[in-house]
Amino acid sequence: MHQTSSARTRQLFSFRARISAALVAACAALFLPGLALAQTCENPKVLRFSMIPTQESVRELTLYKPVIDLLSKNTGKKIEFYMPTSYSSVVEALLGKWVDVAMLGPESYVIAKNQGAVIDVFTTYSKKKDGVQEAGPGYKSMLITKKGSKFTTVDSLKGSVMLLVDPASTSGGLIPETQFGANVIKMPLKQYFSRVAFSGGHDLSTIAVFDGKADAAFVASHRYMNAIEASKGRMNMGDFNILWSSTLLPQDPFVYRSTLCPELKVQILQTFLKLDQTPEGKKFLENVDSDKFVEMKDADYNVIREAGVK
Repeated sequence: MHQTSSARTRQLFSFRARISAALVAACAALFLPGLALAQTCENPKVLRFSMIPTQESVRELTLYKPVIDLLSKNTGKKIEFYMPTSYSSVVEALLGKWVDVAMLGPESYVIAKNQGAVIDVFTTYSKKKDGVQEAGPGYKSMLITKKGSKFTTVDSLKGSVMLLVDPASTSGGLIPETQFGANVIKMPLKQYFSRVAFSGGHDLSTIAVFDGKADAAFVASHRYMNAIEASKGRMNMGDFNILWSSTLLPQDPFVYRSTLCPELKVQILQTFLKLDQTPEGKKFLENVDSDKFVEMKDADYNVIREAGVK
Protein backbone atom coordinates (compact mmCIF):
# COMPACT_ATOMS: atom_id res chain seq x y z
CA MET A 1 0.00 0.00 0.00
CA HIS A 2 2.84 2.41 0.87
CA GLN A 3 4.57 1.97 -2.51
CA THR A 4 1.29 2.40 -4.36
CA SER A 5 0.53 5.63 -2.51
CA SER A 6 4.01 6.98 -3.23
CA ALA A 7 3.68 6.11 -6.89
CA ARG A 8 0.35 7.90 -7.07
CA THR A 9 1.85 10.93 -5.32
CA ARG A 10 4.71 11.02 -7.82
CA GLN A 11 2.24 10.75 -10.69
CA LEU A 12 0.18 13.61 -9.23
CA PHE A 13 3.24 15.88 -8.89
CA SER A 14 4.33 14.95 -12.41
CA PHE A 15 0.89 15.83 -13.76
CA ARG A 16 0.89 19.15 -11.90
CA ALA A 17 4.36 19.91 -13.25
CA ARG A 18 3.18 19.25 -16.79
CA ILE A 19 0.15 21.51 -16.25
CA SER A 20 2.40 24.28 -14.84
CA ALA A 21 4.78 23.96 -17.77
CA ALA A 22 1.85 24.14 -20.17
CA LEU A 23 0.54 27.26 -18.44
CA VAL A 24 3.98 28.91 -18.60
CA ALA A 25 4.23 28.05 -22.29
CA ALA A 26 0.75 29.46 -22.91
CA CYS A 27 1.62 32.69 -21.12
CA ALA A 28 4.83 32.95 -23.10
CA ALA A 29 2.91 32.46 -26.33
CA LEU A 30 0.59 35.30 -25.32
CA PHE A 31 3.12 37.84 -24.06
CA LEU A 32 6.48 37.16 -25.71
CA PRO A 33 5.41 38.22 -29.25
CA GLY A 34 4.47 41.63 -27.87
CA LEU A 35 7.74 41.82 -25.95
CA ALA A 36 9.73 40.80 -29.00
CA LEU A 37 7.84 43.37 -31.10
CA ALA A 38 8.64 46.10 -28.56
CA GLN A 39 12.31 45.20 -28.77
CA THR A 40 12.45 45.02 -32.58
CA CYS A 41 14.47 47.71 -34.33
CA GLU A 42 15.33 48.37 -37.96
CA ASN A 43 18.79 47.83 -39.39
CA PRO A 44 18.39 48.46 -43.14
CA LYS A 45 21.13 47.54 -45.60
CA VAL A 46 20.70 50.92 -47.31
CA LEU A 47 20.30 54.28 -45.54
CA ARG A 48 18.28 56.83 -47.49
CA PHE A 49 19.20 60.48 -46.92
CA SER A 50 17.38 63.65 -47.94
CA MET A 51 17.24 67.37 -47.18
CA ILE A 52 14.89 70.27 -47.74
CA PRO A 53 15.70 72.33 -50.85
CA THR A 54 18.18 75.02 -49.86
CA GLN A 55 20.42 76.57 -52.49
CA GLU A 56 20.83 74.54 -55.65
CA SER A 57 20.13 70.93 -54.65
CA VAL A 58 22.88 69.52 -56.88
CA ARG A 59 25.41 71.86 -55.24
CA GLU A 60 24.19 70.84 -51.79
CA LEU A 61 24.55 67.16 -52.68
CA THR A 62 28.12 67.81 -53.85
CA LEU A 63 28.89 69.57 -50.55
CA TYR A 64 27.45 66.64 -48.59
CA LYS A 65 29.48 63.97 -50.38
CA PRO A 66 32.20 63.86 -47.65
CA VAL A 67 29.49 63.43 -45.00
CA ILE A 68 27.74 60.71 -46.99
CA ASP A 69 31.07 58.91 -47.52
CA LEU A 70 31.89 59.05 -43.80
CA LEU A 71 28.36 57.95 -42.90
CA SER A 72 28.74 54.95 -45.20
CA LYS A 73 32.13 54.09 -43.71
CA ASN A 74 30.99 54.43 -40.09
CA THR A 75 27.72 52.51 -40.49
CA GLY A 76 28.80 49.97 -43.11
CA LYS A 77 25.74 50.96 -45.13
CA LYS A 78 25.21 52.08 -48.70
CA ILE A 79 23.80 55.64 -48.68
CA GLU A 80 21.18 56.65 -51.22
CA PHE A 81 20.08 60.26 -51.73
CA TYR A 82 16.38 61.11 -52.15
CA MET A 83 16.09 64.26 -54.28
CA PRO A 84 13.33 66.51 -52.87
CA THR A 85 11.03 68.80 -54.81
CA SER A 86 9.82 70.86 -51.83
CA TYR A 87 9.89 71.04 -48.05
CA SER A 88 6.70 68.96 -47.88
CA SER A 89 8.16 66.22 -50.11
CA VAL A 90 10.79 65.47 -47.46
CA VAL A 91 8.09 65.36 -44.76
CA GLU A 92 6.06 62.97 -46.91
CA ALA A 93 9.15 60.79 -47.44
CA LEU A 94 9.65 60.51 -43.67
CA LEU A 95 5.97 59.76 -43.10
CA GLY A 96 6.12 57.05 -45.77
CA LYS A 97 9.39 55.64 -44.38
CA TRP A 98 11.11 56.21 -47.72
CA VAL A 99 13.84 58.20 -45.97
CA ASP A 100 15.86 57.22 -42.88
CA VAL A 101 17.95 60.35 -42.22
CA ALA A 102 17.04 63.89 -43.24
CA MET A 103 17.72 67.57 -42.75
CA LEU A 104 14.52 69.52 -42.21
CA GLY A 105 13.66 73.13 -41.52
CA PRO A 106 12.53 73.85 -37.95
CA GLU A 107 8.89 74.30 -39.00
CA SER A 108 8.85 71.30 -41.34
CA TYR A 109 10.28 69.22 -38.45
CA VAL A 110 7.42 70.23 -36.17
CA ILE A 111 4.91 69.65 -38.98
CA ALA A 112 6.34 66.17 -39.56
CA LYS A 113 6.09 65.33 -35.85
CA ASN A 114 2.53 66.67 -35.68
CA GLN A 115 1.55 64.55 -38.67
CA GLY A 116 2.83 61.40 -36.99
CA ALA A 117 6.36 60.97 -38.36
CA VAL A 118 8.25 58.65 -35.97
CA ILE A 119 11.51 60.62 -35.96
CA ASP A 120 14.04 62.02 -33.49
CA VAL A 121 16.12 65.15 -33.90
CA PHE A 122 19.77 64.48 -33.11
CA THR A 123 21.98 67.36 -34.30
CA THR A 124 22.36 70.66 -36.13
CA TYR A 125 25.05 73.04 -37.34
CA SER A 126 26.97 75.39 -35.08
CA LYS A 127 27.54 78.25 -37.51
CA LYS A 128 30.54 80.56 -37.70
CA LYS A 129 30.05 84.30 -37.38
CA ASP A 130 29.53 85.45 -40.97
CA GLY A 131 28.19 88.90 -41.71
CA VAL A 132 24.64 89.06 -40.33
CA GLN A 133 24.78 85.39 -39.27
CA GLU A 134 25.62 84.97 -35.59
CA ALA A 135 27.92 82.23 -34.27
CA GLY A 136 26.25 79.13 -32.85
CA PRO A 137 23.24 76.87 -33.57
CA GLY A 138 20.81 79.71 -34.23
CA TYR A 139 19.74 82.10 -37.01
CA LYS A 140 17.19 84.82 -37.75
CA SER A 141 14.48 85.61 -40.26
CA MET A 142 15.20 88.93 -42.00
CA LEU A 143 13.19 91.29 -44.18
CA ILE A 144 15.37 92.58 -47.01
CA THR A 145 14.97 95.20 -49.75
CA LYS A 146 17.39 96.52 -52.36
CA LYS A 147 19.63 99.42 -51.40
CA GLY A 148 18.80 102.48 -53.50
CA SER A 149 15.13 101.54 -53.89
CA LYS A 150 12.31 103.55 -52.30
CA PHE A 151 11.73 100.69 -49.83
CA THR A 152 13.73 101.90 -46.86
CA THR A 153 11.20 101.40 -44.04
CA VAL A 154 8.46 98.94 -43.17
CA ASP A 155 5.87 101.67 -43.80
CA SER A 156 7.21 102.24 -47.32
CA LEU A 157 6.57 98.56 -48.12
CA LYS A 158 2.79 98.80 -47.79
CA GLY A 159 1.26 97.72 -51.10
CA SER A 160 4.54 96.29 -52.45
CA VAL A 161 5.43 92.83 -53.83
CA MET A 162 6.91 90.52 -51.20
CA LEU A 163 8.44 87.04 -51.43
CA LEU A 164 8.24 84.19 -48.96
CA VAL A 165 10.19 80.96 -49.48
CA ASP A 166 7.84 78.03 -48.89
CA PRO A 167 4.63 77.42 -46.88
CA ALA A 168 6.65 75.08 -44.61
CA SER A 169 9.66 77.40 -44.27
CA THR A 170 10.31 78.75 -40.79
CA SER A 171 12.13 82.00 -41.58
CA GLY A 172 10.56 82.35 -45.02
CA GLY A 173 6.97 81.59 -44.05
CA LEU A 174 5.98 80.94 -40.44
CA ILE A 175 7.95 83.62 -38.59
CA PRO A 176 7.09 86.43 -41.04
CA GLU A 177 3.40 85.73 -40.39
CA THR A 178 3.59 85.17 -36.64
CA GLN A 179 6.29 87.58 -35.47
CA PHE A 180 6.29 90.27 -38.17
CA GLY A 181 2.63 90.09 -39.19
CA ALA A 182 1.21 89.80 -35.70
CA ASN A 183 3.58 92.14 -33.86
CA VAL A 184 4.88 94.71 -36.38
CA ILE A 185 2.20 95.41 -39.01
CA LYS A 186 -0.53 93.79 -36.86
CA MET A 187 -2.32 92.17 -39.80
CA PRO A 188 -1.89 89.23 -42.19
CA LEU A 189 0.85 89.72 -44.76
CA LYS A 190 -1.61 89.43 -47.66
CA GLN A 191 -3.48 92.44 -46.35
CA TYR A 192 -0.36 94.59 -46.09
CA PHE A 193 1.42 93.69 -49.31
CA SER A 194 -0.19 93.89 -52.76
CA ARG A 195 1.17 90.46 -53.64
CA VAL A 196 2.75 87.66 -51.62
CA ALA A 197 4.43 84.83 -53.55
CA PHE A 198 6.68 81.85 -52.81
CA SER A 199 10.10 81.68 -54.47
CA GLY A 200 11.04 78.12 -53.45
CA GLY A 201 14.46 79.09 -52.02
CA HIS A 202 16.16 81.73 -49.86
CA ASP A 203 18.76 82.25 -52.59
CA LEU A 204 16.03 82.74 -55.19
CA SER A 205 14.32 85.33 -52.99
CA THR A 206 17.60 87.20 -52.43
CA ILE A 207 18.37 87.24 -56.16
CA ALA A 208 14.82 88.36 -57.03
CA VAL A 209 15.14 91.37 -54.72
CA PHE A 210 18.57 92.20 -56.13
CA ASP A 211 17.27 91.96 -59.72
CA GLY A 212 14.21 94.10 -58.95
CA LYS A 213 11.74 91.26 -59.57
CA ALA A 214 10.41 91.58 -56.03
CA ASP A 215 10.33 94.58 -53.72
CA ALA A 216 11.12 92.69 -50.52
CA ALA A 217 11.68 89.20 -49.17
CA PHE A 218 11.92 87.31 -45.90
CA VAL A 219 15.05 85.14 -45.80
CA ALA A 220 17.15 83.23 -43.27
CA SER A 221 20.29 85.04 -42.14
CA HIS A 222 22.65 82.16 -43.02
CA ARG A 223 20.95 81.40 -46.34
CA TYR A 224 21.14 85.09 -47.24
CA MET A 225 24.89 85.05 -46.60
CA ASN A 226 25.20 81.82 -48.63
CA ALA A 227 23.43 83.47 -51.57
CA ILE A 228 25.73 86.49 -51.46
CA GLU A 229 28.86 84.34 -51.28
CA ALA A 230 27.64 82.04 -54.06
CA SER A 231 27.14 85.05 -56.36
CA LYS A 232 30.95 85.48 -56.42
CA GLY A 233 30.87 89.25 -56.17
CA ARG A 234 27.72 89.94 -58.16
CA MET A 235 25.87 90.68 -54.91
CA ASN A 236 27.22 92.18 -51.69
CA MET A 237 25.78 92.93 -48.25
CA GLY A 238 25.92 96.61 -49.16
CA ASP A 239 23.35 95.99 -51.91
CA PHE A 240 20.57 95.34 -49.39
CA ASN A 241 18.63 97.00 -46.60
CA ILE A 242 17.65 94.85 -43.62
CA LEU A 243 14.42 96.36 -42.33
CA TRP A 244 13.55 93.78 -39.68
CA SER A 245 15.01 90.72 -37.91
CA SER A 246 13.28 88.07 -35.83
CA THR A 247 14.26 86.59 -32.49
CA LEU A 248 16.90 83.84 -32.59
CA LEU A 249 15.64 80.55 -34.05
CA PRO A 250 17.16 77.03 -33.81
CA GLN A 251 19.11 75.87 -36.87
CA ASP A 252 17.84 73.21 -39.28
CA PRO A 253 17.36 69.89 -37.42
CA PHE A 254 18.90 66.65 -38.63
CA VAL A 255 16.61 63.72 -37.84
CA TYR A 256 16.58 59.95 -38.10
CA ARG A 257 13.71 57.50 -37.86
CA SER A 258 13.08 56.48 -34.25
CA THR A 259 12.77 52.79 -35.16
CA LEU A 260 16.39 52.46 -36.33
CA CYS A 261 18.50 50.24 -34.09
CA PRO A 262 20.22 52.06 -31.18
CA GLU A 263 23.73 51.13 -32.33
CA LEU A 264 23.00 52.52 -35.79
CA LYS A 265 21.64 55.76 -34.31
CA VAL A 266 24.84 56.18 -32.29
CA GLN A 267 26.94 55.62 -35.42
CA ILE A 268 24.94 58.26 -37.31
CA LEU A 269 25.14 60.78 -34.45
CA GLN A 270 28.86 60.27 -33.89
CA THR A 271 29.55 60.70 -37.62
CA PHE A 272 28.17 64.24 -37.42
CA LEU A 273 29.57 65.15 -34.01
CA LYS A 274 33.09 64.11 -35.05
CA LEU A 275 33.12 65.81 -38.46
CA ASP A 276 35.48 68.49 -37.13
CA GLN A 277 38.00 65.75 -36.28
CA THR A 278 38.52 64.53 -39.86
CA PRO A 279 40.05 66.31 -42.89
CA GLU A 280 36.98 65.54 -45.02
CA GLY A 281 34.65 66.73 -42.29
CA LYS A 282 36.58 69.94 -41.75
CA LYS A 283 36.37 70.70 -45.46
CA PHE A 284 32.62 70.13 -45.41
CA LEU A 285 32.16 72.34 -42.34
CA GLU A 286 34.19 75.08 -43.99
CA ASN A 287 31.94 74.89 -47.05
CA VAL A 288 28.80 75.32 -44.94
CA ASP A 289 30.30 78.09 -42.76
CA SER A 290 30.19 76.00 -39.59
CA ASP A 291 32.61 75.06 -36.81
CA LYS A 292 31.00 71.78 -35.84
CA PHE A 293 27.73 69.95 -35.25
CA VAL A 294 26.08 69.98 -31.84
CA GLU A 295 23.47 67.68 -30.29
CA MET A 296 19.87 68.90 -30.31
CA LYS A 297 16.70 67.63 -28.66
CA ASP A 298 13.02 67.98 -29.43
CA ALA A 299 12.46 70.64 -26.74
CA ASP A 300 14.90 72.96 -28.54
CA TYR A 301 12.18 73.44 -31.17
CA ASN A 302 9.41 74.43 -28.75
CA VAL A 303 9.93 78.04 -29.84
CA ILE A 304 8.63 76.95 -33.26
CA ARG A 305 5.63 75.22 -31.71
CA GLU A 306 4.90 78.34 -29.69
CA ALA A 307 4.80 80.31 -32.94
CA GLY A 308 1.68 78.38 -33.85
CA VAL A 309 2.70 75.52 -36.14
CA LYS A 310 -0.32 73.29 -36.93
